[in-house]
Amino acid sequence: MTFTTRFAPSPTGPLHLGHAYSALLAHDMARAENGTFLLRIEDIDQSRARAAWETQIYDDLKWLGISWDAAPVRQSDQMIRYSTALETLYDRDLIYPCSCNRRDIQSALSAPQEGAVLPTGPDGLIYPGTCAPKRFANHTTPRDPAAVYRFATADAAHRFGTPCNDDMCLSFTETGHGPNDQTGTISVSSRAIPQTIGDIVIARRDMGTSYHLSVVLDDADQDITHVIRGADLFDATAIHVILQKSLGLPTPIYHHHALVRDDSGKRLAKRDDARAISKYRAEGATLDDIRHLVGL
Repeated sequence: MTFTTRFAPSPTGPLHLGHAYSALLAHDMARAENGTFLLRIEDIDQSRARAAWETQIYDDLKWLGISWDAAPVRQSDQMIRYSTALETLYDRDLIYPCSCNRRDIQSALSAPQEGAVLPTGPDGLIYPGTCAPKRFANHTTPRDPAAVYRFATADAAHRFGTPCNDDMCLSFTETGHGPNDQTGTISVSSRAIPQTIGDIVIARRDMGTSYHLSVVLDDADQDITHVIRGADLFDATAIHVILQKSLGLPTPIYHHHALVRDDSGKRLAKRDDARAISKYRAEGATLDDIRHLVGL
């Protein structure tokens, strides 16, 4: 199978040095394997996506010497695909509508002990399951495309996992490193999921999908064999593997890399315009300068 990877930025702001590192690393790895490098525009958040930012993505990547081997895919063009997958999960009783807002979740989590540190996971506050009973009304109530839906993460892992130490587990291969140097075969235990992940939002009211669902479907549709991305997404990989198994999709090999940080140790974000690739370009930096700055 051809080594195939991708770079998947969102057109919601300028690309910065962290993006340059991730894109160059993925591109270098694909070319070293005589493989395929693809570009995907993750624009499901249409309230923030801008055509001008998308154009700048193309300009910045070309300046970095990066070429892609097929026309870029936009997530906003794949909404029917996402909706179909949601119907599949709904028919399998793996998603349910949720009416809780952030304040409701905070109140439920803090109720047993006021002032306690609230548990968080890769999708934010770990959902306490308030609306989970709605899941079993699926057989009589059609799915509402405009509603928020949550994914029954632990049950899906238990249903589609394999036996391991009196539990059910799923696994993926990590060739990079997680934030705590996790590498090799990474196991995901269904028993631990309620405390570490919870039932994550799988379809948002203003999007009709979510990052987790979209990225899993897009990677499968583009035949991605290797996902190369920042270590900040390592914990989310468990969600993605569970979704892959629930939808009968292949699991790629994952390679999480270290994040580019500023002088204070804080990871770069799109609000860090001072680190924007376009500013380095305007100031006369070369591609070699950028590679040196990011450690490539």
